[in-house]
Amino acid sequence: MGRNQGKKKEKIKCATHLPVSALAFRPGSSTVTPPIHTVKVKKLKAINHGFKVTDSSFHSDVNAAAISAFTWKETNLSDSQMDAVWDRVHQSESAGWDQGYIDSFVNRDQLPPDNDPELPKAKGKGDKAMHEWMKHIDAYLSALITLEGRGQPSASPNCVRCRIPDHEGKYRCLGCDNLGLICQDCMLSTHQHMPFHRIESWNGVYFLRSSLKSLGLRIQLGHPAGERCALPSPTWGDDFVVIDSDQIHTVGLDYCGCGATSKGQVEQLLERRLYPATVVNPKTAATFRVLELFELLQYESKLSTYEFYQTVSRLTDNTGLHIPKDRYPTLLRIVHQWRHLKLLKRTGRGHDPVRGALGTHPGECALLCPACPHVGINLPDGWENAPRDSKYLYALNIALDACFRMKRKDCSSEEADPGLSRGFAYVVEETAFQEYLKKHDKETKPKSTCSRHDAVNLADTRPGQGYASSGIATVECSRHNSKRPLAVCDTQRGKCYCNMDYITLLSLQLCLLQMFLISYDIACQWFINLFMRLAQIDPSCPLLQPGIEIRFLVPKFHLPAHIPACRNRFAFMLTPGAGLGDGEAPEHGWGDLNPLATSTCEMGPGTRQDTLDYHFGDYNWRKRIQLGDSLLKKMITATSDVAEHVIAHRELESTIDLNQLQSWTEAMTAWEQDPTQPNPYEISVKTSTQAAVRRQLAEEEERALEAGIDVSLSDEVSPCSLIALGIDLEGEQRSLKTLAKSLWDHSQDRQITRVKLRSNALTRKLTEWFSLLQLYIPTSTLLRKREPQKKESPKPFDVKLWLPSQIGNQVSFDKSLAETEYKLRNAQAHEALGVL
Repeated sequence: MGRNQGKKKEKIKCATHLPVSALAFRPGSSTVTPPIHTVKVKKLKAINHGFKVTDSSFHSDVNAAAISAFTWKETNLSDSQMDAVWDRVHQSESAGWDQGYIDSFVNRDQLPPDNDPELPKAKGKGDKAMHEWMKHIDAYLSALITLEGRGQPSASPNCVRCRIPDHEGKYRCLGCDNLGLICQDCMLSTHQHMPFHRIESWNGVYFLRSSLKSLGLRIQLGHPAGERCALPSPTWGDDFVVIDSDQIHTVGLDYCGCGATSKGQVEQLLERRLYPATVVNPKTAATFRVLELFELLQYESKLSTYEFYQTVSRLTDNTGLHIPKDRYPTLLRIVHQWRHLKLLKRTGRGHDPVRGALGTHPGECALLCPACPHVGINLPDGWENAPRDSKYLYALNIALDACFRMKRKDCSSEEADPGLSRGFAYVVEETAFQEYLKKHDKETKPKSTCSRHDAVNLADTRPGQGYASSGIATVECSRHNSKRPLAVCDTQRGKCYCNMDYITLLSLQLCLLQMFLISYDIACQWFINLFMRLAQIDPSCPLLQPGIEIRFLVPKFHLPAHIPACRNRFAFMLTPGAGLGDGEAPEHGWGDLNPLATSTCEMGPGTRQDTLDYHFGDYNWRKRIQLGDSLLKKMITATSDVAEHVIAHRELESTIDLNQLQSWTEAMTAWEQDPTQPNPYEISVKTSTQAAVRRQLAEEEERALEAGIDVSLSDEVSPCSLIALGIDLEGEQRSLKTLAKSLWDHSQDRQITRVKLRSNALTRKLTEWFSLLQLYIPTSTLLRKREPQKKESPKPFDVKLWLPSQIGNQVSFDKSLAETEYKLRNAQAHEALGVL
């Protein structure tokens, strides 16, 4: 296909060779002729007012002279038709289809589809491929049923491979292509190097589950493939079990006993990619591929080992009649060892002949964030002398948080289950951590100077009966969502400061940077006396060194729960160098980890710590491979509207007095360089609140009573209390109206009951309100009578309260009541503006 655009004419030429797949029968003859091939040619030539279309077709037996004798027909197309034809010609290119896919339709005399049926379905149109499949359900079902038997009725009973008449084809392999039934000899010869395939045998009625061992297949270790040992040494009992991805196999396995190899049983198994369950006389092994499959499957789906083993067991036998030998505890041990070896291998610990695996340093197996600043790795020379306005480029952004879903039951012990990592990666070493906790066992939290945060109020809460840990705490890179080395520990009593201090200190070991941005949802409380606590743990902590600049922040989502002073002092948007960060990186990690809680809560301390290490390592790896797309997205977000923002900012500055602008700039610069300076973002104008105004009115009333002046007409309700009560009733009316609007035809009984009960309570309050209002504003009775009467009684949330602001000048009343309402309304308006 091609489009040649010239100055005068525009041409499109299409030539397609269409073989007709159906065989042709000549009339009156039983012989079958060869397939008839058809060539269709279409030429499109642009003319003044459309397209000139010529097409023809000829069979494969037509010679070249006959081709030239064809008469071409001409068709004029409008401009819209011409555009449609051009789009159709180039449709295959735009959809990204290859020529073979197009030919699969053309060979059936069909046009290619308008859209790729395998692309995601358009909203509201459904899955086109699914709708098309539904038309062929019977054909699919018939094919599946056919595979349950020998195949087509005309299938030969002999082996389809060797075709020897006496060799009956009665075996098939479920792991190979379905090429037909073969005999026992062919099954053994074709599976000498595929001993873990699932085979079945035909008994004349149906297929039975069989095994290669029952056919005589032996797996020879210690020799090259295909070579038999002169003195084979079978496994003890000759019932070796191999756990594979689709079946638990019982195989015939022989070690080398002739002396051709000096390797032991374990090494011979590992050479064949079989992981033994024990070091001495192993009776079970797992294939490397099943271990690799389960490792990634659990990282992605948080599938438990038990669920995976049960899946493989049911693939082996799903009837319950021939249950395989139970190897679940064995698989648990193998998986644990396998992951630990992979952790050491991926971090290069297998290439250190001096220290060995047990000499691994704390945190050495952790995967570092490649985008964070690391001295001697990705920082330029002279970075420490960078000017202040670019110093943030070499700052470390970390975030702290705890997750209380990751509890652990008080089962097993450190002595029975010490674990394998022991502080090699992300979780701290348990023995040293427990000794540290003993020194801070009686630590109590100081009284909060901010809001009543659960992280502070519940800090001393025990995890509950039967639990050894209330959750885990972590330190992460807040910009790139990566776990830091030695930055995860258990929590025993909520978010204890001592736990967070410990992992903060360890995660920053050997860090030589000069600027840190640390975010924590209760940073406003935690950073108080932090340096004194760190000095008691380790005076060499990087945060305590001279010349270090530290800014404490509160994550954006948590910041609104803090008092106004905290919202300005610990805000990301007001902190130089924080950029568009939000500090919520740990929360993203919890969402990925929480599904694992149902498994880890039942584990012993060591196994749980190792499991967390493995999952955090995979979490960091996924963040690393996605880092390019993530950083690109953030860069586009940050730079997409920068020009527009700069212009808007300059236009705003042009409207401000230069002296005032310079004063603001100096105050902002001084605060950014030294946070102890006055914060220019804090609101200096104090506004009253409703609570403050009500207190002021109560104090005025108290002074009047002391002076012997009492203007109250009720022993229980004073004039200011009356207006406050009316404003509260007004709020209840709005709330009830919103709740009533949420009801619909299918609302549940309890929802309707809740609305009815609140409506009845409000009705009683309104009755009491009008009796009190009549005391202080007797003319309100007249206003209520003037209201237009309706057939149905108004809803309680639609009843007019006749507060002074609603009365206005309609009738006379005590103007002091209007002054009281004005004060409360003014405070109410300021509170609303503060919320906005």
